[in-house]
Amino acid sequence: MKPFQQGGSGRVGRRAEPSNPNPRSEPSPTPAVAADDERPPDLRHRLHAPRTRGARVIALIALVATAVAIWFVVSLFQPLHGKGGATLPITIPRGASGHQVGTLLAQRHVISSVFFFTLRSSIDGAKLKPGTYILRRDMPYGAVISELKRGPPPQQLASITIAEGHSRRETAAKLSNTSLVGNYLTLSVSSPKLNPHRYGARGHVSSLEGFLFPATYQLPEGAPVKELVDQQLIAFRRNLRKVKLGFARRRHLTAYDVVTIASMVEREAQVPKERPLVAAVIYNRLKAHTPLGIDATIRFALNNYSRPLTRSDLARRSPYNTRLRQGLPPGPIDSPGLASLKAAAKPARVGYLYYVVKPGTCGHHAFSKTAAQFQKDAKRYNAARARKGGRSPTTCGK
Repeated sequence: MKPFQQGGSGRVGRRAEPSNPNPRSEPSPTPAVAADDERPPDLRHRLHAPRTRGARVIALIALVATAVAIWFVVSLFQPLHGKGGATLPITIPRGASGHQVGTLLAQRHVISSVFFFTLRSSIDGAKLKPGTYILRRDMPYGAVISELKRGPPPQQLASITIAEGHSRRETAAKLSNTSLVGNYLTLSVSSPKLNPHRYGARGHVSSLEGFLFPATYQLPEGAPVKELVDQQLIAFRRNLRKVKLGFARRRHLTAYDVVTIASMVEREAQVPKERPLVAAVIYNRLKAHTPLGIDATIRFALNNYSRPLTRSDLARRSPYNTRLRQGLPPGPIDSPGLASLKAAAKPARVGYLYYVVKPGTCGHHAFSKTAAQFQKDAKRYNAARARKGGRSPTTCGK
């Protein structure tokens, strides 16, 4: 009889677990951290997406910051900038700050940015020296700063003389032969330095005629014409303060009227002592409501300062034809000097209404109170002129 074996079919009980002869064939227990992988794929995406977007935003910010930094450095130091374009004179005022210098240079298109120029000059510790420089348009900041630190070059000054009694057009023609740069006629139409309406001008004022004070001015060779215009306007304001306007104002005349009268006096009076007499004739005719009859105003309208006036010229309809039009012309006809301004503000106390050139003199006039006397003086003048073939019967230079 065989011995009894446990696990035989004849015994009821729990079946023993078979031993695993090959442990590696069984799957390894799953670590607890792997439980996340058992989540649905869309949930796993939602868990990792915020971290991915945040990294991208940070990378984008870093990229933009790098680009801005590169742009800032290139804009500040301009490593690839050329030497610049056309040359032009620039005057740096004494006592100007770095920002003020930068603003001036930007306005003249020497530099492109006031901010970067001011920052660059601060970094360089530059002490910018005043004076007149010849710079270029669109220069690099470093080159401009080097020039201004070095100081202005020795200047060759041009002496520009504006004659008393010359109009803007005559002055412009004279300046065309100088080294000054710019269009005098254009730049003397208006200026922030002087407003004719503040002196009593009425209505539209076409130019600064009359306010461009005649004198001799020293300017650097190649300076802009605007500097001359500015100096003329400043000189006018300074000289007008020397003129007492009380007499004219009591006769309801403005400073602008006085300048207009002075411009006619400047053209008509060739002898200094006759300026107050010519002014008196103008005042007396205004008071009598008689046309002034001054041919210099017609010459101004025609831009004719040398040829004889014809009958058609004298009959031309123009607000400057004081033979036909009563009262003052619309404005000054030239640049009067201080002596003519003073005479126009305070004329001689005489009753003269007429004057005509005295034959055989150098610009002296025969003054008269009556039309009869004037006709005699005019007849003598016309006869002497006819003997000279239509030329003025003067003896200047003898």
